[in-house]
Amino acid sequence: MARLVVVSNRVSSPKSGTRAGGLEVAVMASLKRNPGIWFGWSGKLSTNILATRTIEGDPVTFVLADLPKEAYDEFYYGFANRVLWPILHYRLDLAEFSRQDLSGYTQINDHFADELHEILQPDDVVWVHDYHFLLLAKALRERGHKNRIGFFLHTPFPPVEIITGLPHHERVISALGHYDLVGFQTETDATNLARYFESECRYPGDRKSGYDTGERIVQIGSFPVGVETDSFNKLARRAIKSSFVEGVLSSLSGRAMIIGVDRLDYSKGIQNRLEAFERFLETYPEWRDNVTYLQITPKSRSEIPEYMDMERNVSSTVGRVNGKYGEAAWTPIRYVNRAHTRTALAGLYRGARAALVTPLRDGMNLVAKEYVAAQDEENPGVLILSRFAGAAMECKPALLANPSDTDPVAAAIKGALTMPIEERRARHRALYDIIAKNDINDWPGRFLTALTGASTLDAQAGADPLPASKEAAALLERHPAIRAN
Repeated sequence: MARLVVVSNRVSSPKSGTRAGGLEVAVMASLKRNPGIWFGWSGKLSTNILATRTIEGDPVTFVLADLPKEAYDEFYYGFANRVLWPILHYRLDLAEFSRQDLSGYTQINDHFADELHEILQPDDVVWVHDYHFLLLAKALRERGHKNRIGFFLHTPFPPVEIITGLPHHERVISALGHYDLVGFQTETDATNLARYFESECRYPGDRKSGYDTGERIVQIGSFPVGVETDSFNKLARRAIKSSFVEGVLSSLSGRAMIIGVDRLDYSKGIQNRLEAFERFLETYPEWRDNVTYLQITPKSRSEIPEYMDMERNVSSTVGRVNGKYGEAAWTPIRYVNRAHTRTALAGLYRGARAALVTPLRDGMNLVAKEYVAAQDEENPGVLILSRFAGAAMECKPALLANPSDTDPVAAAIKGALTMPIEERRARHRALYDIIAKNDINDWPGRFLTALTGASTLDAQAGADPLPASKEAAALLERHPAIRAN
């Protein structure tokens, strides 16, 4: 295949000092098999000089751009995270639009297009990631580029009734028509864009054949992101023996541990989750002093007022629950605002009896899949998963719950802690089988094959792209409780 050029807001290069989280794993998986360029923001802000530098590597060359502070603030803290982020997560009520922020968003997309214009070759394949660059393909087309350009949205994509609440949606969302392929985490998200193209853009076509914009046929597909299943399991097996993880587990004094790992973001449902755990302690008093909930929540976007308010509310709730139920020798909730290494998290996942992964809305949520991958198959923990996470489309053997309803989540916690070992093993084997079939190392190939035209998207339109194996299906059949979930 021709050279692959990946574009994202943040770049995890050896010298950039930044990490892109789940995006990092996904992008590196694509570039391992398709050597090329990873282009994005350097993590540095400038006053008036826009510097771009190159870090040569094998198989990845990093091209990093400094950005002007004022425009970046409008682009990132303004339009991207105070308008697009809430609306994409179905929260029109939290969106705060300003024309100045949209101007900054457009300016940064144009700047990225200018920089790419200097390095793109005619046969390069361009893969753009996430909501920061909805306008990038349009800007590249305006500069004369006819390359195959694909876009993948890592967040949810809401229905027409919500996305049209975005000011200037006809300018911003319609720009997706300049990509050759637009990919999503779930079939629901893909269908929502298809409805937008049909009702708002009036493009002729359908999900199977694509949509004719007059300049190109735009394909839409669902490509759920996975994790490095087997390698993460091996990492967890080693990590649980580390002094750090052994120290954490020893400090529990034999109590069961529930774990939650999320950025501090309103889409993650952390406040609701804490209230559900409080309800669990109230409803099932026999579990007091017998279970500890560890919530690891690195802060994010702390400059945005909504996030400041959320931090205060979450901290207040943790204090109230610990004050109400805690004892001198037991703290019900351990709340940590520091990031932990991937190795440390793998060990903690393996040592946790249950994981609370209950976002109010999430594109995928790889914590859910990493938790499953980390488990000891002989004594696995139980995944409690929000119905509104993209991962729920695949991970049906988990305990699925509505994160906004505290009683069912509290009951799910009780169910996870008391679940018989045979059922825990059955659920885990079914889940592991599912996520192994969608390993991250296979994910880039599915997207890039569709983008370069080597195959059609028939399998992506309206079908379950990741059916469980016969073994997993048999497990589900033997355990009706799993199917009923």
